[in-house]
Amino acid sequence: MRSDHQLQKDVLENLDYDPAINCSHIGVAARDGLVTLSGHVPSLGEKRAAAISAGQVKGVKAVIDEIAIELPDRCKTPDEIVAERAYSRLVTNRSVPMARVHLEVKDGVVTLRGDVDWQYQRLEAEADLHKLDCIRDVRNELIVKPPVRLELVRSKVHDALARLAPLDADNIEIETDGTAVTLTGAVTSWHEKGLAESAVWSVPGGTSVHNKVAVV
Repeated sequence: MRSDHQLQKDVLENLDYDPAINCSHIGVAARDGLVTLSGHVPSLGEKRAAAISAGQVKGVKAVIDEIAIELPDRCKTPDEIVAERAYSRLVTNRSVPMARVHLEVKDGVVTLRGDVDWQYQRLEAEADLHKLDCIRDVRNELIVKPPVRLELVRSKVHDALARLAPLDADNIEIETDGTAVTLTGAVTSWHEKGLAESAVWSVPGGTSVHNKVAVV
């Protein structure tokens, strides 16, 4: 097992070797394989890079990141501008379903809320924001909700409506887009239209129902 002093030295060398990190203001302490990073850097991306670099060193069991972010003077930007930049970056990322993602910015801290279909989308959104300048931190509160299964929605709606003679359940058309479900077609009463929507809400994973069924 490496001594605390040797581990500290190895981490410092690895930080110095990474061109994305200016380690002149980063302190490193090591104890029994636990490495604590302190000091300050000018960006969230550099803070993240330092933690990753330290964790790559052999013998490091965990990294405690206490590095502060001291934004440069050019980053004295209103939260509204930070929000615009964050949105503009994410909206061009095809992995992020921006129709279901909401941004909140306060004092340079960006909070992500909403839901995505997959974990990689959640991580991609956060990683993308780490590349932006003038952001103090990113809080990722996105929830992973798998897409609604179309075949399950159809089965639920069909079962609910098929019992209402003489209604033909096949008159209802169903489309899914992630966790959103759209109903179209025609029924003979408001009760049937409401029953179709209730059936959709009984399917796990749905977040919205657009009931465009016509009553004829």
